[in-house]
Amino acid sequence: MRPLSDEAVRHLREIADWPDFSGTRYEVLEKIGAGGMGTVYLATDHELERPVALKVIGAAALGPEGAERMRQEAKILARLEHPGLVPVHDVGHLPDGRIYYAMKLVRGQRLDQIDWTPETSAEVLRVVERICEAVAFAHAHGVIHRDLKPENVMVGAFGEVLVLDWGVAKVLGEEEAPAPSASGDRAEGEGTLPGTILGTPGFMAPEQARGQVDRVDARSDVYAIGAILHDLLTRAHRSGNRPPGLAWTAPEDPRQLNPEVPRRLAAICQRALAEDPCERYESAEALAADIGRFSRGDAVRAHQDSWLERAGRFVQRYRLPISIVLAYLVMRVALFLFFEPE
Repeated sequence: MRPLSDEAVRHLREIADWPDFSGTRYEVLEKIGAGGMGTVYLATDHELERPVALKVIGAAALGPEGAERMRQEAKILARLEHPGLVPVHDVGHLPDGRIYYAMKLVRGQRLDQIDWTPETSAEVLRVVERICEAVAFAHAHGVIHRDLKPENVMVGAFGEVLVLDWGVAKVLGEEEAPAPSASGDRAEGEGTLPGTILGTPGFMAPEQARGQVDRVDARSDVYAIGAILHDLLTRAHRSGNRPPGLAWTAPEDPRQLNPEVPRRLAAICQRALAEDPCERYESAEALAADIGRFSRGDAVRAHQDSWLERAGRFVQRYRLPISIVLAYLVMRVALFLFFEPE
């Protein structure tokens, strides 16, 4: 018997994993994405006659722990009504027992798929501000994302910015769903234990990378947003990928990779990426506020301006009236020198 090729094996695996939505209001059309917790499909909701996205639990997360995580993710999104978060419409089980939930179909590009150029630097800051706003809203409702990264941010066709994939989110003050375990030996109700690492290398805060679960809070998400900003500012100047593995390493000053990054913006990035949570911005809202100050040409909290920088900002902000005054003075001097009355 001739062995199956790798491509044939992958095809058979996809067929086996294809969700069976017979008997439901949904018709699956195509696969549009996949993550650690599940796979996302484009589908039609025949009852309301609209396209939706269906997230179905993946094979790696099968079992009661993974199902509880998926159910918790759906509940978190259902309670967080914000323009920067994808609303959930429905939740249910497939005939084979797998859990799924239906959500608004988001059309656009993931943040890691967009080619940013120096000409789009203002748009980069706008996107990061929108991320901060959505995450700050979640924090105000006691929810920590814990896996913010460019792959989990979608930029829509009309400029909307959406934070996706809340599968490992933590709800403060509530019992946490257990982290999926391959061994299955975790006791019921233990939740995420100390030493458990949740997140993505290169974007998770050092306390996450070290498995210090009890130290993970809103400032851990602030770190991840700082890592996203660092990635966007340096992507075109960085060779290779971020170092593999879960060990935390201090990120480089973005100016070392991209000298065109303004000093004040680099300081904002570095403050968000501080190793000690107490030295970071206290909230995503505070980070957004400092980015806004930079965009307007104001002083930022993360950087102590020199007198020369303050003078430069003053000239930049009032360059039109300054130009008019200077032109007037030059004209008066010229009139005095060349048309002096006898």
